[in-house]
Amino acid sequence: MPTISVEQNLIRSLLAKHGLVHDVAMMDEQLPLLGTDIDTCDENVLDIEIFPDRPDLLSGETLTKAIRPFLHGVESEPSLEVMKGDISMTVDAELEHIRPVVVGAVVRGITIDGDSEEKDAFIKALMDHQEKLHFALGRGRRRASIGVHDLSTISPPFRVRAASPDTRFCPLGMDEEMSLSEMLTSHPKGVDYAHLLDGLSSFPLITDSEGQVLSFPPIINGAQTTVTHSTTDFFIEVTGWDRRACESSMMLIALQLAERGGSIETIEVNAFNGVSESLPNPEPIQHEVTQRLLDGLLGRSLSDEEIKTATNRMGGQFLGRKPADILTPNPQNRMSDVVQGDTVLTFAMPRWRFDILHPIDLVEDVAIGHGYEDLGNDVPKAPMTAIPRPDSQIRRRIRESLQGLGLMQIQSLTLSNDFDQFEAMRWPAMGEVTRITNPITIEHTLLRQYLLPGLFRLMASNRHHDLPQAVYELGTVVRNHSNGDRFAFLVAEQGGGFAAVRGRIQALMRDLGASDYTIEPLGGEMGPWLAGRCAKVMVKGEHVGCFGEMDPSVSAHYELKVPLNGAEFDIQALQSVLPDPV
Repeated sequence: MPTISVEQNLIRSLLAKHGLVHDVAMMDEQLPLLGTDIDTCDENVLDIEIFPDRPDLLSGETLTKAIRPFLHGVESEPSLEVMKGDISMTVDAELEHIRPVVVGAVVRGITIDGDSEEKDAFIKALMDHQEKLHFALGRGRRRASIGVHDLSTISPPFRVRAASPDTRFCPLGMDEEMSLSEMLTSHPKGVDYAHLLDGLSSFPLITDSEGQVLSFPPIINGAQTTVTHSTTDFFIEVTGWDRRACESSMMLIALQLAERGGSIETIEVNAFNGVSESLPNPEPIQHEVTQRLLDGLLGRSLSDEEIKTATNRMGGQFLGRKPADILTPNPQNRMSDVVQGDTVLTFAMPRWRFDILHPIDLVEDVAIGHGYEDLGNDVPKAPMTAIPRPDSQIRRRIRESLQGLGLMQIQSLTLSNDFDQFEAMRWPAMGEVTRITNPITIEHTLLRQYLLPGLFRLMASNRHHDLPQAVYELGTVVRNHSNGDRFAFLVAEQGGGFAAVRGRIQALMRDLGASDYTIEPLGGEMGPWLAGRCAKVMVKGEHVGCFGEMDPSVSAHYELKVPLNGAEFDIQALQSVLPDPV
């Protein structure tokens, strides 16, 4: 999850502008309900993890805007206060196949009081918010990339055009001009994001009326438009392929600046298809949800006043209820289907709430705003009689045996990554790897195929504790897109060599009732094992698992310098060759 660190003084000052008093204890107690996980909350700093479904909380300013109605009960502001501006931006027709979505806004009148350190903190917070939005909404700048510029250094109107690879300008962080093609191979940002422009013969470029380059999206801004301590007027441009992601990103940056005292102005965007629109659109989005759906999911019927209060706390407005119009069964703003006799509830939610995609999202907002503790009680309507899993007995016997050997059970995440699963462990992929299409972190990009990497990560997190340390996990892996069950253990101890781990395996096999098994040598070229100090277990000719000492070169990946030994077994393979005594 993305993490932000906010100075409590910033929250105090932003709340004070609205006549509100900052209460640290209230935030520590109630803020997690809003979609956050607080790490630290003291008088000075708020360190907070933002759940991926609330990208509108990724800056101290937008977080404070959400706090006002949620904690202090002030009236929410789902609409945006926008003034009519006179700046335009034209998108050339060639951009349709290069980077078609272009939006923008202007924010004027930002004055940051204080010394240079406080102004540096403001600029850093602005850039940090921008990068977090690139990750959360932009999917690594693919769907949306943001540029923030000092408006006083450029001359409107602006133009977004297709430029040849040999076009030159001075990029941010450099002192000399470079061509676009050179930036993609030499500039750090170009190297990181060049893959987004693969296969293109011309690249997007934003210029002003004098031909000065503002931005080479999604790579880098021009050096001349850099935001400095003296910047008071800002131009925000967002380009990409996803309209909702671009619009939400643009509005959230504008909101951050508006919370600092800026005034938002519209710009006229002339799109590649000839359509002109004034952006940002200040109006909230209206959604319709049936009362039947809301009552059915919450377990009780809420009054209009209760729904109004709950919606207000979440930053929206409840506009009332009306009979369903079955003559138009699926209007664009209706989020759930209706039947004869239904009542439809209408909500106005901020346009920057990117997370509202489904009627369940609105129902969840009402539940959070109302409070889960007052939704009533219910009992299951269907019989819940269960039967034991076919592998329940062997799983129980494995747990009892390993715990009897002094190992502690842990449960790690099923999500992992290529480095832990394959590169560090020297294991090959078993069948097709099940990958996450849109991972929220580089640490969690696939569903694990092995358990030992998770135990290595746990040992690495506890390397400051005394030895011995002995842990095991019995959990699910996913191979070839199918679930399977395995167990593994890892022991860190002085003098824990091959003899020690072999003794544990012999005790385990005895406890499982395996009389006909053999321990055979295993090469150390594959897996985390130390060559010559590892083996595999065969039961009735079936390979059920491997064990041995861990290669120090594998342990070094996790900064582990103590002797390690462990094992990993396939539960299905064990179950197929061992009788069930029960």
